Amino acid sequence: MATYWDPFQEMDRMFNTFAGSTRQSGAMPMDLFRTGDHYVLSMDLPGVDPGTIDVSVEDRTLTVRAERTQRSDDGAQWLVRERPTGTFARQLTVGRGLALDRIEASYADGVLALTIPVSEEAKPRKIDVAHSAGSTPIGQGSSEGRQTIEQ
Repeated sequence: MATYWDPFQEMDRMFNTFAGSTRQSGAMPMDLFRTGDHYVLSMDLPGVDPGTIDVSVEDRTLTVRAERTQRSDDGAQWLVRERPTGTFARQLTVGRGLALDRIEASYADGVLALTIPVSEEAKPRKIDVAHSAGSTPIGQGSSEGRQTIEQ
């Protein structure tokens, strides 16, 4: 029986366990979808210096780190300060079947985009069944290759 396999299933399970039905991180909200033979992860990182973004993979853990520095207005009197600053990190445990050594990353307009290809071994493929043009009924044909058992 064929089943749909999702390598991010473990990540979803962890989010549901720890965050209930609201699976959002206030500092690093993300979208994740599959298209064709790769996954696309988009993560909002507005106001982050692109030089501070670090994406790494160890075993099956994908880690994204970024830093948003605090604006230094020494003489300013702040009325509202809601934008979070500091170092932010998010870790995702991914399943097998992804080519983690071929992840591509880009950052534009405050959005980090990761393209994660499905590994060749995990891609669905069709297996051809070989058959011969003529069939030989059992018990007919040459005696070559047959052994006779005598008692």
